[in-house]
Amino acid sequence: MNHEFLAVLEYWEREKGLSRETVVAAVNEALISAAKRAVGPARGLRCNIDPKTGAIKAFAKLIVTEKVVSKHDQISLFDARRIKPDAQVGDEVEVEVTPAGFGRIAAQCAKQALLQHVRRAEKAKIFEEFRDRVGDVVSGVVRRFERSDVIIDLGRYEALLPYRERVPSEEYQIGDRLRCYVKAVENGPHGPEIILSRSDPNFVLKLFQLEVNEVHDGTIEIKAIARDPGFRTKLAVWTRDPKVDPVGACVGVRGQRVKNIVRELNNEKVDIVRWSPNITEFVTNALAPVKPRAFELDEANKRMRVLVPEEQLSLAIGKRGQNARLTSRLTGWHLDIEAEPTPKEGFDEQFAKAVDALATELGVMPEVATLLVRNGLTSAESIVQAGEAYLKDIPELSDSAGELLRAAQDVVARRTAQPQGTASA
Repeated sequence: MNHEFLAVLEYWEREKGLSRETVVAAVNEALISAAKRAVGPARGLRCNIDPKTGAIKAFAKLIVTEKVVSKHDQISLFDARRIKPDAQVGDEVEVEVTPAGFGRIAAQCAKQALLQHVRRAEKAKIFEEFRDRVGDVVSGVVRRFERSDVIIDLGRYEALLPYRERVPSEEYQIGDRLRCYVKAVENGPHGPEIILSRSDPNFVLKLFQLEVNEVHDGTIEIKAIARDPGFRTKLAVWTRDPKVDPVGACVGVRGQRVKNIVRELNNEKVDIVRWSPNITEFVTNALAPVKPRAFELDEANKRMRVLVPEEQLSLAIGKRGQNARLTSRLTGWHLDIEAEPTPKEGFDEQFAKAVDALATELGVMPEVATLLVRNGLTSAESIVQAGEAYLKDIPELSDSAGELLRAAQDVVARRTAQPQGTASA
């Protein structure tokens, strides 16, 4: 039994990283219940284990009496003085009560309790070690699945990647190696739990600290981050050093630094923008390549109306509003992105344009073109269709009706012939 017990102590000490004193204390407590079964309801029962030899002994505290009524609680004065020569009636004497074969009995009875105590000590060690590692990135192997949660083997410990902290677009297989962010160490119903995350925005921030030296040493500061896990992340960077380009440093030579991070994120898009204390400049940087035309700010409610060119509206909003949503999170302002209204031409502007175009087309004076437009003739085709009789009905144009009709017919003929000449060339 002694050799087996010592082997168990060495296993827990070596494999689980627990001190021998911790294991011995757990075993000692577990063996008390076993001793109570083997010895009986002895008074003040305790067990003692020799850490070197593994010998297990049971002791009870008995009251010295003249006549023993209960052997579990009392000892005769004669027997007491054999243990303690100066014992008197009423004294308390500790007596060894180890029964024969107690080692085997204790091992059987204490096995389950021992495992529970050791697990409790092991989990306490997990809490002590990992509570200072919250915010770190760790690497582990997928061991198993518990419903939608993933159990990650970190080596000596197991950690939990809950469903809520997974990236929706990622699928994991047993044996896959993952890097995760230590989000919390919590005391759950079954003891301390290491909670991991791959969807937390701080995971991306930590990857940049590991990949980009300037971020790690504080030369470049990540001012804000917004993430739609699995799809897109926006990162705002800034530096006090005018010689350092914060965006270029994070991207790296030929984009190598950001490519390494994107690869770790399974091709999630990462937009790196320059932070600015000027909110309109910051929003402009965050919406690039969209170029806002105007801003209307409600500073009290941190709300902003952004006007963009109509052809860039869908790009500014993004698929399912993603770009606008991430920009709002990044800047901390609620953005209302709208298309810039196109000014409508008045009647006078449209009339003047029609007169100029017709005068140029027919080679006539603006006054003649004005009369034609006023009578609904705004193009050469419309003059040809109207005919000479219609033109003669206009008093100011009756003398030049034939000339105007021929000019319009020439224009129409040139237009008809132009495509054929171009094709043949």
